[in-house]
Amino acid sequence: MAENKVTGKTITVEQIGSPLRRPNDQRQTLVGLGLNKMHRRRTLEDTPSVRGMIAKVSHLVRVVDGQ
Repeated sequence: MAENKVTGKTITVEQIGSPLRRPNDQRQTLVGLGLNKMHRRRTLEDTPSVRGMIAKVSHLVRVVDGQ
């Protein structure tokens, strides 16, 4: 089993776009990021998988702060 290395780096994202009239996979990506309402912010661990999810819905989210 692979170990999850905690680096302490985090990234804060804010939802700025509505998932209405978007494909279901984009809606589910927002839910996976913990975003489902406008202007909601989540601080997440900065991992390649989270970066990929952000890239997939980059038109719906904004990176607020990255440490």
